[in-house]
Amino acid sequence: MARILLVDDDDESLWMLQLVFERSGHRVLLADSGEPALALAGRHLPDLTITDWNMPGLDGLGLCEWLKFYPSLAQIPVVMTSGEWPPKDKSALWNAFFSKPVDLEALESAVDSLLARRLCCSKNRVNVPAPAPSRWAPMPSKYWV
Repeated sequence: MARILLVDDDDESLWMLQLVFERSGHRVLLADSGEPALALAGRHLPDLTITDWNMPGLDGLGLCEWLKFYPSLAQIPVVMTSGEWPPKDKSALWNAFFSKPVDLEALESAVDSLLARRLCCSKNRVNVPAPAPSRWAPMPSKYWV
């Protein structure tokens, strides 16, 4: 299944989301703020990130900005959660928003939809060019005399 990065400074919220997504068969990475989440994302390349907006240190908004800054992380869908409404001018940084307390069924449905789009559609994958041909590779037979 997919690898999901969960980011929240509230231990109970993290625990609840971890149970929900592990029960669905996903692998879960946990972080309590934006800094460790960014490090985990860089090391493990999650398929989706769910983050709280209000956290000490690097908050969810800052985390989204950093994730979009790195090409290898920019295509990862982000679900934002918060007890407050985030600024509308920044809404392009995430794919879905849920106000707290989160409706778990709606969240699971949104996550499934975002993961299906990410994992199945080639247009959302990061394009990695084929490696350059080696200069030591054998020449095709048409070049032989």
